[in-house]
Amino acid sequence: MRTALLQSSGHPGAVAENLEVLDAAAGRAAAAGAALLLAPEMFLTGYAIGDDIGRLAEPAYGDSADAIAELAGRHGLAIAYGYPERDGEAVFNSVQLISADGTRLANYRKTHLFGGFERDHFTPGERPVVQARLNGLTIGLLICYDVEFPENTRGHALAGTDLLLVPTALMHPFQFVAESLVPVRAFENQMYVAYANRVGREGEFDFAGLSTLAGPDGVARTRAGQAEELVLADVDPALLAVSREANPYLRDRRPALYGALT
Repeated sequence: MRTALLQSSGHPGAVAENLEVLDAAAGRAAAAGAALLLAPEMFLTGYAIGDDIGRLAEPAYGDSADAIAELAGRHGLAIAYGYPERDGEAVFNSVQLISADGTRLANYRKTHLFGGFERDHFTPGERPVVQARLNGLTIGLLICYDVEFPENTRGHALAGTDLLLVPTALMHPFQFVAESLVPVRAFENQMYVAYANRVGREGEFDFAGLSTLAGPDGVARTRAGQAEELVLADVDPALLAVSREANPYLRDRRPALYGALT
């Protein structure tokens, strides 16, 4: 399944303009044969927008979700995008996956909030493993800092995730997460990991770019630089099967020894 990663910070604070950027990227991705487009963390509204996070937050079934469902159907590819989700008085840092026919397949709320900025503006999610089926693959969802906790990715591996989608807002000086940690997570859990980042300076933050899609062999199939970019790579179920047979991490686990870890 060809997968496209949109590396962009869009237009912070401007939802309509960000929908236009997403629409254009979906068109380019579809023309290149992609069946799935992943946009970064908080792409819908922008990340460093302060109290506008609460003002612009929408329900999972809000107007912007409807707009993205429409453009997914029009371009014929699935879309996963980051956004601030409002549920009553709570606001979550969320990612939603919408299929090529406009069906909402899954919605995940970030469970591990990074730094004072996120803790001031978001409520942490409580559901660690969220999955959906897409084009014969089991798709999992995490957000940015979540993937830096090995428990999260191992939970997905044990639940059968084939492709883990991670919209992110990785900042300097943490480039090693994109360069080294993400491929290692893919290898140690025998899955594909797609990691789509913001890029450039936004408020007090300087985003690192370097979006990547890593395979179960720990090799990056594509990697963006440090500019606005759309990159593509293929997720191959046949390679997953071969790699999982050759690297039996999950079969060789000894769970009885791990109780002290929690």
